[in-house]
Amino acid sequence: MKTHDKNIFQLSSVSEVNDTLAEILHKGAREMLAQAVESEVLEFLAEHQGIRDAKGRRQVVRNGYLPARSIQTGLGDISVQVPRVRDNSGQMISFTSALLPPYLKRTHSIEELLPWLYLKGISTGSFPEALKALLGANAKGLSPNTISRLKSGWEAEYKAWSQRDLSQVNIVYAWADGIYLKARLADKQCVLVVIGVDETGKKHLLAIEDGYRESTQSWRDLLLSLKQRGLQIAPKIAVGDGALGFWAALSEVFPDTQHQRCWVHKTANVLNKLPKALHEKAKHDIHQIWMADTRKNAEKALNHFTQKYEAKYPKATNCLLKDKNELLTFYSFPAEHWHHLRTSNPIESTFATIRLRTRTTRGCLSQKTGLAMLFKLAMSAEKRWSRLRGSKLVAEVVNGVQFKDGERVYEHAA
Repeated sequence: MKTHDKNIFQLSSVSEVNDTLAEILHKGAREMLAQAVESEVLEFLAEHQGIRDAKGRRQVVRNGYLPARSIQTGLGDISVQVPRVRDNSGQMISFTSALLPPYLKRTHSIEELLPWLYLKGISTGSFPEALKALLGANAKGLSPNTISRLKSGWEAEYKAWSQRDLSQVNIVYAWADGIYLKARLADKQCVLVVIGVDETGKKHLLAIEDGYRESTQSWRDLLLSLKQRGLQIAPKIAVGDGALGFWAALSEVFPDTQHQRCWVHKTANVLNKLPKALHEKAKHDIHQIWMADTRKNAEKALNHFTQKYEAKYPKATNCLLKDKNELLTFYSFPAEHWHHLRTSNPIESTFATIRLRTRTTRGCLSQKTGLAMLFKLAMSAEKRWSRLRGSKLVAEVVNGVQFKDGERVYEHAA
């Protein structure tokens, strides 16, 4: 055999061996992960086996699997299926894997994985076992002491971030919300979150702090902190839920900022005051208000809603009418930005999974550690935030260009 052919044969053999080894490792990781998730669901079902109907039948039972999805690991993409659990008791009991929560379906790094696992209640000592299934050889060295050092680093990073200088940031639009987490944080506490958009249309996480039931004082302290660290120019508009103590604090700290109530929150509040049988039609009627092309047409749709429901359901119509002006503020801004300004979705889309999927576990994180974990998850999400639609128009808003029904207002020559 010629030397050249021999070398080719050797390279081919090595390649085949490597491919076979990678396949074996990949299969092993997939099986380990499947076993770990299977253990989770069995433990979950055991915890709820006492919930039975009058005939003694279990009400929390397995119900197949969720659609397969890929998880990127140190051994490449691994296809996994998470078991599905059905609750027939009406208690809204649901199963969410701590190892494979929905939030991590697109995770590409340990940066998001570690804080999520910690937030979910995985003990420090259990990290290596959990990470071996997900990261293979990359989990080497992640001892409890290593995890503790990483956690301390996140707390220091959060502290530095929360004290950073903001004098070079000009926030034009802002969104605010209070996020309640059922698990791991102290009772009656919520996380106050503010996201802003600068003059280039780029979104920034401005603040994530603990507060007491979204009180005015908590929001005042947060806004004053932003102002003292350099955020001197008031945002043109702020968006949030009407129930927040945020609005009183905003009027005090940034009195020139216009108020925009979130239509998603308002819709939910109105529907809560109507019979369930009317929810679908009422939701459609409310949709016609905030999707109208002009403020005048929006007011017509609002009057139609009032006339339709006021006689029998005055609480529902009053809930809508009391914030009429604040609900329609967005018409004074570029139409390209309406999609962003009508709701607090920039915050909701980032924190919804964390808020809804974090279930109660034994023990509590300290407030400092909990905020650090949320900070790491939010900062990771910030990297994927897209700019505002029509971002070039943000500069016009900054420069004082007036808009009516989403269009520029041109002054006519005398």
